[in-house]
Amino acid sequence: MRSGHFAIPNRRQFLRFLAGSPLLAPLASGQQPPPLADAKDALSVMDFAEPAHHALAPAHWGYLATGVDDNATLEANFAGFRRIQLRPRRLVDVSKVDLKIELFGTIWDSPLFLCPVGYQTAFHPQGEVAVARAAQTTKSLQVLSTVTSTPVEEVAKARGTPPWFQLYIPSTWAGTEKLVHRVEAAGCPVLVWTVDLLGGRNGETGDRFRRTDTHDCTLCHTSARGGVRNRPMLEGIEGAVNPPNATWELVDRLKKLTRMKLVLKGIETREDARLCREHGVDAIVVSNHGGRATEDLRPTIDSLPEVVDGVGGQVPVLVDGGFRRGTDIYKALASGARAVGIGRPYIYGLAAFGQEGVERVVEILRAELTMVMKQCGTPAIAQITPASIARRQP
Repeated sequence: MRSGHFAIPNRRQFLRFLAGSPLLAPLASGQQPPPLADAKDALSVMDFAEPAHHALAPAHWGYLATGVDDNATLEANFAGFRRIQLRPRRLVDVSKVDLKIELFGTIWDSPLFLCPVGYQTAFHPQGEVAVARAAQTTKSLQVLSTVTSTPVEEVAKARGTPPWFQLYIPSTWAGTEKLVHRVEAAGCPVLVWTVDLLGGRNGETGDRFRRTDTHDCTLCHTSARGGVRNRPMLEGIEGAVNPPNATWELVDRLKKLTRMKLVLKGIETREDARLCREHGVDAIVVSNHGGRATEDLRPTIDSLPEVVDGVGGQVPVLVDGGFRRGTDIYKALASGARAVGIGRPYIYGLAAFGQEGVERVVEILRAELTMVMKQCGTPAIAQITPASIARRQP
């Protein structure tokens, strides 16, 4: 289902709901950037958005680019960064900058990681394999989705080492055991349970894009509304995923089931952060699913400080949601995040240029982070503290 872009009225609708986002900066100034001929020509990660838009069918673009309800939480993720100022310190030796971080005993070249995104062959024929190879060349942490279009074993082979695995928990415990044991046998060191979709979601704008798509979606989907036929990680597992009756008891059961580290993704409050600590969760990802879960209007950069406070320094806190600049990453690190995840940016790069596009996205963000660390007088990640930023009231 790869094709040209959809009709102009639908594109305008999309641009309107993203008003104020980084994507519209060139349009707001009356300048139309030239089309990218090569991934290396990109100056910012959002330069990949329009090529991705042209490369993808309407249904796939809508799935990737939209949020829930009125897309207000998606927009809020961007707006949250604009309320945080930097406090640069001068006359510090910044001739050498170290972006390295440690997570669960592994050293990574930067605090940037690649979030789980489902069905990546919908965006490029090589899908998760291209991303795995990009993760290998850039020495980046990759988190693979339960609804990957490529089995974890193949992704591990392409990457050279097993990725972290994101879990959508099956509705039966037997299914959960089967999936978790398979992932553990593949060598994945960390299990990341996403807990922010247990109540469902209203992907209204994505549905509107799907209605404009003239392709026969049933060729690769179970219906015209979606539902991917090929879900290799869920083969042989009966029932649905994301059961609404899941409770903290399941955290305890997962901890007993596996030797993998257990991370909860989708935590946004101090209260839940404390419960994570009490139940022995090994790390937290502050996330609102990129504005694709609940229209709660809370940017993750605003939720981050209270989650960090809730764990009291005892549990590593990661974050994702709306990160498009090195300054955004810096602000999260100053707010207590150990690592920062991106989703849409690297998928834009994947859709436009495959593995090379993903690598360029990582390269751009690392270069921007390096520059802001120098400019702010903090040449090592550990030197970025709450004193490095100032928060303005909304």
